[in-house]
Amino acid sequence: MVRFFDLASLKIVSKSAVLLCTVFTCAVSRGQQVDNPIAVSNVDAAVKARIDHIAGYTDIEHYKVFRGGDKTQPAAEMVVKTTYRPESGKDYQVLSQSGSTILYKLLLRPLLDSEKDVNNPSKVGQSLIISANYEMQLKPGGTVQQDGRECWMLALVPRRKAPNLFEGTLWVDSRDFTIVRIEGVTSKSPSFFASPAHVMRQYIKVDGFSQAVHALAESDSFFGKVVISIDYDGYQIQSR
Repeated sequence: MVRFFDLASLKIVSKSAVLLCTVFTCAVSRGQQVDNPIAVSNVDAAVKARIDHIAGYTDIEHYKVFRGGDKTQPAAEMVVKTTYRPESGKDYQVLSQSGSTILYKLLLRPLLDSEKDVNNPSKVGQSLIISANYEMQLKPGGTVQQDGRECWMLALVPRRKAPNLFEGTLWVDSRDFTIVRIEGVTSKSPSFFASPAHVMRQYIKVDGFSQAVHALAESDSFFGKVVISIDYDGYQIQSR
């Protein structure tokens, strides 16, 4: 499953990220026509560049669970500190939790366990938004504005059914092909007790790399209609 704050505090750009951005910008700014093979290749390259240049990061994540049609009063909340290292994956430290103990034990904690498993170094490649995991098709009509950025849109169809893969739309920055937004429906339910989730995740640039800033996952489950909202803040990134 899946993921707002003062963006100005995150506009920090490292030297390596500037160089990466320059490479992609030059390829487009020289008048090269962007067709599907070029778009897909650049998406793959941007994901690889992020992997190659991030040595780790920490952030604070605020989870909220909403039930039924109420999207103002969360039934349960959890704040965690996430530490990510490529060699070990993600570790979570729960800083606080409130609201329904049942939702915490049966929904939020298992969600962290699932995220930890997905980000296991031996498995994380299977969930990356790259052409090895998805059929990608550049949508016609040129660039569009999304979340204040000029973007290309690509249709995504997963190459296999899995709870961490979705069918939907990918928005990437028109200059460097880094991820701006994803939205769609998971190709497989994460649980017998829940339907496939409609997911959305927004990204911003932190040190030149795409990092999640807000996400939503909505599904029908044993608990009824459930919406999980995740806000990400306080990124500290270590670059290679």
